[in-house]
Amino acid sequence: MPRYKDEPPAVRVYTVCDESKYLVVRNVPALGCGDQLSQLFSTYGEIEECKPMDAEDCEPFTDVFWIRFCRVDNARFAKRKLDESVFLGKKLQVSYAPQFESLHETKEKLEARRKEVLARLNPGRSKGSATYRPDMIGEPSITASPAQLNSTTQSIGSNHRARVLRVILFMTCSVLP
Repeated sequence: MPRYKDEPPAVRVYTVCDESKYLVVRNVPALGCGDQLSQLFSTYGEIEECKPMDAEDCEPFTDVFWIRFCRVDNARFAKRKLDESVFLGKKLQVSYAPQFESLHETKEKLEARRKEVLARLNPGRSKGSATYRPDMIGEPSITASPAQLNSTTQSIGSNHRARVLRVILFMTCSVLP
């Protein structure tokens, strides 16, 4: 539906914990089209599993499907492209389903995101400057020295140093036990 020029676009912000490789797709026509739906979503990345959710409440003549992607990036891309898109005459409603993640999957997701952020902050260095040690439950460790952190913040600029350090400290302290 087109919006007026005066209206700002609707924006929904997702945190790392909100995003997931699990998607729930609502408003799928009840025509036995699970294979076509799976094929549509697989254009955005490899799918491990796609199955109907019989216990989910839905409108008459529609189904709800549960899709598990291999990677969070692929699920993120598929959600962005297919949410509110038309499939066999119905507008799909795609949402993340992090409630299906195991604790191990959540830890992996947070660690991968931390590596992405550190790689963006310091593209010249190796990607392993921050590590999560599973033997130290709840207490991640940074292998980067204060000098390395200082050089990272210098490359960004003096106005953002404090903000970058807060982000790094927050990310290293917020891993689930």
